[in-house]
Amino acid sequence: MKENFLASHNNFYMLGIGGVSMSALAKILHNMGKKVSGSDVSCGMYVKELNALGICTDIGHPSGKLADCDALVYTDAVNPDDVQLREALEKGITLIPRGKLLAEIAAEHKCTVAVAGCHGKTTCTSMLAHIFYAAGKKFTCHIGGSDNKFSNCAVFGDDYFITEACEYKKNFLYLRADIGVVLNSDADHLDCYGNRENLIEAYRTFISASSRSLCLYGDDCGRGTLSFGIDESAYYSAADIKHCGDGKYSFDFVEGGRKLCNIKLNVCGRHNVLNALAAAGAASMAGIRSGEIKTGLENFCGVGRRAEEIGKFHGARVIADYAHHPAEISATLKSASFCKGETYVIFQPHTYSRTKTLLDDFIKVLSPLRSLLIYKTFAAREYFDAEGSALTLANRIKNARYADCERDIEYFLSDVGEDDIVLVLGAGDIYDIVKNFLNQNSTDIPRTSQE
Repeated sequence: MKENFLASHNNFYMLGIGGVSMSALAKILHNMGKKVSGSDVSCGMYVKELNALGICTDIGHPSGKLADCDALVYTDAVNPDDVQLREALEKGITLIPRGKLLAEIAAEHKCTVAVAGCHGKTTCTSMLAHIFYAAGKKFTCHIGGSDNKFSNCAVFGDDYFITEACEYKKNFLYLRADIGVVLNSDADHLDCYGNRENLIEAYRTFISASSRSLCLYGDDCGRGTLSFGIDESAYYSAADIKHCGDGKYSFDFVEGGRKLCNIKLNVCGRHNVLNALAAAGAASMAGIRSGEIKTGLENFCGVGRRAEEIGKFHGARVIADYAHHPAEISATLKSASFCKGETYVIFQPHTYSRTKTLLDDFIKVLSPLRSLLIYKTFAAREYFDAEGSALTLANRIKNARYADCERDIEYFLSDVGEDDIVLVLGAGDIYDIVKNFLNQNSTDIPRTSQE
């Protein structure tokens, strides 16, 4: 008989506890009555949330903190030479990767809904949380971002567990979902998979391990999988899509050829019609009624760094988006097409390997821009690689400028006016850099584009 991991471990220490996914797991463990503590390199937003719950967090990598710990949780980003990881190994403490812990927690619930895909996971997962909340279900949701209502975690019971299924290093293959959702399968994380075929095969494995599944119409996800998409041939489809102004859309939710309800989204971007459609389809598969699906989706007001307005500069709206893949950048640029003036884009590449592998795609999607600033690469877990650097990318695009400090941002935005829009794109620290810049350079006097 398989050991019940959570039943036999009660004191968890988590490396990188301030990360969005790890802090959500920490909150869930805490709610289950487990003793939780951990460490991170800095005191960010999620560390403050954990401290407010009474969860002790150490800044840095201090030794001697594992005396009572019986399980140490780590991510793929943790260096094998980390002092706390070595200490745990020396003491014989159980080690468990983040992805496996997520699967163990999911198994404690009666039904798991897992959302996979290269783009849209956080938004779709958050949408599901709002739907299940509107339906009054007993659920827990693990979110890979900061939902504007729930933050990165919603705990309302243990009947359903809703989570993102991260494809990095095949972490999502730990999960055995009752309802598995695949939003898309664009080429990404090829540093892990080698090629797109291996990535797609991993998605197929994820789907085959799910009791029921939902995939984007046109993707080959295997027999017995329901489909969602714009095409009317999809089992769950969106009909009569309308632009409602300011980048927002409405659509008819159709199941098996029958219209169930009309949904007016409260978030920008046509791509969110697909995210909402996937969430609606998965919720319907879980037995939630169309009226509750409508209410939940219309109450959803977005996730941090997903078309999030973070301030204004000279009257221009500054909008941050997590887009760090060419397909995501393209979708975000389309969602800003309502802008009357110039679109200024500040893009920070995320990892050298992604930029190097998809360099031609980045060049194609960014080249049409007239006002583009490429900020130095957020390396994450990687070492410098000139072939995949931000400077290399900038040099390949005619109208691009390269930046490595806030002063470059100020110079780039010097001519922005109130009819313009500023898009801040990337999954690294560019979000915090620009927010800090806005805080230091706030002004109530707009500059019109005609000046």
